[in-house]
Amino acid sequence: MPELPDITVYIEALEARIVGKALTEVRRNSPFLLRTVEPPMDAAYGRPVVGLRRLGKRIAIGFDNDIWFVLHLMIAGRLHWREVGAKTGGVEVADCDIGSFGERLRQGNHTLKRALTDPRLFSGIGNAYSDEILHAAGLSPVKLTGSLTDDEIGRLHQATVETLDHWTTVLRDETGDGFPEKVTAFRDGMAAHGRFGKSCPICATPIQRIRYASNETNYCPQCQTGGKVLADRSLSRLLKKDWPRTVDELEKLKPT
Repeated sequence: MPELPDITVYIEALEARIVGKALTEVRRNSPFLLRTVEPPMDAAYGRPVVGLRRLGKRIAIGFDNDIWFVLHLMIAGRLHWREVGAKTGGVEVADCDIGSFGERLRQGNHTLKRALTDPRLFSGIGNAYSDEILHAAGLSPVKLTGSLTDDEIGRLHQATVETLDHWTTVLRDETGDGFPEKVTAFRDGMAAHGRFGKSCPICATPIQRIRYASNETNYCPQCQTGGKVLADRSLSRLLKKDWPRTVDELEKLKPT
């Protein structure tokens, strides 16, 4: 998490670039950036920035009409400076047709998990919903984008749109007229994410995982990898040749 030294340097860099400049536009890629609606954000449009302050770990940007934007970078938040007209961020999948979706996937040759969660390719998809998307599409998280068929791209595009729409509707219905206080990556009703060892809702095979650093990828070996159990870096090193490579071998390890 960015702390006092980071925030101080950010503020100094912003002061040199935006004080005295008028705000012309704000683009929100995540609804979690906006926490208040009164006054509306566009009340600062056209107004010059008059100063910046640090409030704990927050960056406060003040305008000449006494409106303040306050930004908390949370755990992994970072600021980047781009010149006007520079290409920024990923596309919104809801606004992206299958052709454009496929073009972005094939820009490199990465695993599907990495591609879906790359903010330079697609906006707003992280660890949790990428697991759900790949489960819905029936695709392996380690399949390379360069090997995708047109049919697989179509399935992935449909799964991405439908999964994000579904969970947006679920969370909106849960919140109602209240405020979304419980923001979490683990939710009842998810098919794969956070369900290691539990039954896949489609085929009842135990959900498996790949762990790396502080994250993990959850998947169904029957629905997504053709019965193959993907190697978990830490456990496969420990078990070596005893690591189960198929669902059948995995089942044999269970106590009777």
